[in-house]
Amino acid sequence: MEPSQQFRSHLFTLRVWQEEVGGGQVEWRGKVQLVTGNDVRYFRQWQALAPLLQSMLQDAAALSNLEKLVEAELPDRQEPGL
Repeated sequence: MEPSQQFRSHLFTLRVWQEEVGGGQVEWRGKVQLVTGNDVRYFRQWQALAPLLQSMLQDAAALSNLEKLVEAELPDRQEPGL
């Protein structure tokens, strides 16, 4: 498989809990975090989870592409003594 065709995998943690919102009503809340980064998002409705994950994946891909650009622009540097 060509490097440009490789699929990257991402690991997320998902935490869900019930929170009282008053009048005996409870609401599910959630937190999703990209394990390899500091990206954390919160949600209050299950329908919001899939769009959050998509957004986080797009942000991770954009960051990865930016890092590759920066690496390509930097001159090769070697540590002294290597």
